[in-house]
Amino acid sequence: MTTRPPPLPELHQSPPGPDVENALAEDNRLEPGLRAEDAVLEVTELVDDEDRQDAADEDGGLWGLLYGLGSFGVSMLVHLAGLILLAWLTVPSPIRFDLALLEATFSPLLEDEPVEFELEQEIRLLNDPSLSLFSTAPRVGAAGDLQGSAETPQLDARVLEQADAEAKLDEVRIEYPLASAPTFERLIEAVPDGDFKGDPRAIIDDYQQAMDRITQELMWKMDRGPVLLIWVFDQSGSMKDDQQEIRQRVNQVYVQLGLTGRDRSQLLTTSVVSFGEGYLTHTPRPTSEVDEIRSAIAAVPEDPSGREFMCQAVLTAISQHRDYARSSARQMVLILVTDESGEREDNRQNLERVLAEAKAARCTIYVLGREAVFGYPMAYMRWEHPQTRDIHWLPIDRGPETAFVEQLQTDGFRRRHDAFPSGFGPYEQCRMARETGGIFFMLPSLESSLVRGEKRIYELQVMRPYRPDLRARGEVLHDRDRYPLRSVIWQCIYDLDPLQRPELSGQIEMRVHFSPVFEEFVRQARREQEKAKAYLMYLARVQKALEQGAHHRQQEADPRWQANYDLIYAQLVAYQARMWEYGAALEAFLQQPKIVPLTKPPDLRLVHWNVTVRSPTRTKESQAYIDQASALFRRTMENHPGTPWAARAAVELKRGFGVDFVPEYWHSYRGKHDGSSGKLRPIPKL
Repeated sequence: MTTRPPPLPELHQSPPGPDVENALAEDNRLEPGLRAEDAVLEVTELVDDEDRQDAADEDGGLWGLLYGLGSFGVSMLVHLAGLILLAWLTVPSPIRFDLALLEATFSPLLEDEPVEFELEQEIRLLNDPSLSLFSTAPRVGAAGDLQGSAETPQLDARVLEQADAEAKLDEVRIEYPLASAPTFERLIEAVPDGDFKGDPRAIIDDYQQAMDRITQELMWKMDRGPVLLIWVFDQSGSMKDDQQEIRQRVNQVYVQLGLTGRDRSQLLTTSVVSFGEGYLTHTPRPTSEVDEIRSAIAAVPEDPSGREFMCQAVLTAISQHRDYARSSARQMVLILVTDESGEREDNRQNLERVLAEAKAARCTIYVLGREAVFGYPMAYMRWEHPQTRDIHWLPIDRGPETAFVEQLQTDGFRRRHDAFPSGFGPYEQCRMARETGGIFFMLPSLESSLVRGEKRIYELQVMRPYRPDLRARGEVLHDRDRYPLRSVIWQCIYDLDPLQRPELSGQIEMRVHFSPVFEEFVRQARREQEKAKAYLMYLARVQKALEQGAHHRQQEADPRWQANYDLIYAQLVAYQARMWEYGAALEAFLQQPKIVPLTKPPDLRLVHWNVTVRSPTRTKESQAYIDQASALFRRTMENHPGTPWAARAAVELKRGFGVDFVPEYWHSYRGKHDGSSGKLRPIPKL
């Protein structure tokens, strides 16, 4: 019997992402693609039209004019109008980005365009009762609703019938172009256009290296004249240690610049501002007094809101100091110090306004920041409540490294919670540094509280062909319609994104903690097995969409998008194997529950069963998928060595494909508060 998952929207009918509709909001300036001289020309043509109309009115109006021309003149006018209309229809209009282009971040095909990749509404399943893993359930008391369903999920027969995984690989074999070949657009982008481009990726070991490089940059600028330096600090609690270290090194910068004497101190003046949910200025006026600068940095508060309006703060700082820099003939330099990428809505609305303001003020922007998470907007910090001893994972915006996410937002069981390094900084910060001739300094040091953080340093030359596209979001979005492979990848990401599609998250996010009470475990397990059926079919449909676009993989010249395809395709196959094993592990536990003590000395108690992955598997049915996924992961590692894609593929292989349950014990004081230490402290927001 074939079961069907809840219908997914077709590729061309995906709803708009909630955080994208205002991505390119205009600020009442000239429409993109329309130059100032074009606007003057349009006004001139309007004036000429009015003059001609006045002249025609003086001669008796339009009918008088036509009568004077005669039949020959009227015929000439008609033919001339036809030629003009034909020319207008054949000449392409300039590209103008507006809100209509931003129908959805992860829905690449517009409704009025042909759809090349149709997701099959019906999945051919192997209807073999011998493969049933979810058909029986023990009754608990009189709970008749715990009886298992007769409907069973099945893995794709086309894969299960393959004894050798390589036979399946030959079915959808992909030829790989040279991984080092850049696209034509990338080559054009690398050609200087008169504006000096900055460095969007400078890896440093610590703040001292960054300060030394900034000192050198300031020296070069002061050779051309006096400088105004603006420090812009993030007010989040996670930045307090960074601010203290910078405050201690400020004096060294002035000493290295030789500006401690009164005769040279005015060559560099400094202003200190900070931002969170609001914006604060900590220096009444730009100053050259080192002690005043250090005191201003120390006065940066901690914003409890957890919100960082980064782009708005940079825009305000430049506007606030622009008149001073102009009147004193100073070059403007802004140093942004933050460990987050900022509020996404603010970034989408104000990033291009920041760049326009910075270029108008001739402001160079340097950024001291952290590495973005690979294809994921979030990272998590581990925080232990001092009173209850509960462990909380506090979310922070740390990415992604691209204008829009280019990786799956699920780990196969639920939404991602990793901090896998991307090799680049957050898109907004790297774009600001690059477009203004500045530098993005990326601290590779791993924060001790970062959940699932990894320290990986990718070689610069290896990563160069894989660098993110740092053009404006509108240009990136426009190009998605020109490249079919990118369109289908974005659609696959969107279809499985619990962040963008909360209505779907309840269906594709599996439970990973189960009750220690067996009766409740059974209820939870049966619900998850039903969800696993639908999720298997979702994964199969998305895999099918990628396979239909395999020929576009051969035509894609950009190594980054080649790697995106290779890794995501391998993950989709692997996640189907793990989901099958997840259902099998639940059934095995129900048939033969593990027996463990409810408590352990000195004061540990069993709180739940955790889902874990392991190498051994329980069923032979998933082996063909495991073999295929393993081969695809190894191929990704071979074709993209030394990159995050290869590293991520290696991690997926190491995870294993089997699923098991392990008991988790907590101390008895966890989750309790006796009131002895006062009012319960709220959970902070970073």
